[in-house]
Amino acid sequence: MTSTPIPHGSRRLALVLAGGGARAAYEVGVLSAIAERAPGLEFPILTGVSAGAINAVYLAAHAETLSAACGALRDHWSHLVVDRVYRIQPWHLGRALLRGVAGPLLGARGEAAVVRGLMDMSPLRESLAARLDFGGIDANIASGRLHAVALSATSYASGQTVTFVHGASGVPTWRRALRYAVRARLTLDHVMASAALPILFPAVRLGDAFYGDGSVRQTAPLAPAIHLGARAILVVTQRSEPELAASPVPTLGDYPTLAEVIGLLLHAIFLDALEADAERIERINRTLARVPAGAAPEGLRPVSLLMLRPSRDLGALAAGSGAKLPPAVRWVVRRMGGHRTTAVDFLSYLLFDPAYTTALIELGYADGRAEWPRIEQFLAAVAE
Repeated sequence: MTSTPIPHGSRRLALVLAGGGARAAYEVGVLSAIAERAPGLEFPILTGVSAGAINAVYLAAHAETLSAACGALRDHWSHLVVDRVYRIQPWHLGRALLRGVAGPLLGARGEAAVVRGLMDMSPLRESLAARLDFGGIDANIASGRLHAVALSATSYASGQTVTFVHGASGVPTWRRALRYAVRARLTLDHVMASAALPILFPAVRLGDAFYGDGSVRQTAPLAPAIHLGARAILVVTQRSEPELAASPVPTLGDYPTLAEVIGLLLHAIFLDALEADAERIERINRTLARVPAGAAPEGLRPVSLLMLRPSRDLGALAAGSGAKLPPAVRWVVRRMGGHRTTAVDFLSYLLFDPAYTTALIELGYADGRAEWPRIEQFLAAVAE
């Protein structure tokens, strides 16, 4: 296939990658399709949260082209299995629940109830440690290919979203309601903290505080890119077109299982704030378009935004795949009601299985190719 010549971009272009557990493999497919058509493309501003933070750092630290970086990411995601991401040990799970619930109810004295995550994340740490070279971030900044990469996490001490910014000299920090940014040299701990979903995964210590998944209280997921100077933002989200177009039909079914409830909560954590923030930016853009030149309020500027969505429901792709989970995980998921067809969203976040992640990558690749005319038009406008 012949590639379309697209300029390398400018310091105004940002890529925002959302969280979503195993579903983040979809992002890799979309980016692979873009890299195939525009092999020289660069994203000087990269932001990510949770599983999207893994992808963002991978791109920020890679020494070669976007196409090569995407190839490495595809290899990483297509070979991931649950045992390389997390482990559930039944005795550990039982002890955690006993200490966290039964202890206080029985009036146990001593240390306050502490549940240090129901899943062991050390396999993911080991896998990422073998693949990520954080020194590559400094090299890309020094070469001018990268302006800044930013990861967000939630502070358990303050309840605020903290964005850790690794960038060129002079990159800004900011403080807003319930969120602020600090300069930092990103490490594996920052990545693990951004992806540490509360209760399920252990909190990660950074400095003098513990942190969890950055999506939990992130009210403005696109704000870090804007604060870092982005005038155009490409977003890969996991809420599909069919989900947006569906008209809700109230029906009275069985009482929701724990898996169904958690699936809904995970959607709220990873997807809802992003949709609301995108609507806010589009509304500001429409307002600014009506304001005479030079009369816009201080601090407001138009930001071009392109949201790339799956053409199919990512949860539906996970249907019937529960048997591919390890026995201990499958047992827990079933006890939570995860075997129901209505609980596929919950399953899709945990299903680190090559068959599923490869299907997501292939769907993302197909969607990226289908959306190329819109993407090309967006990138061309940025380069003007």
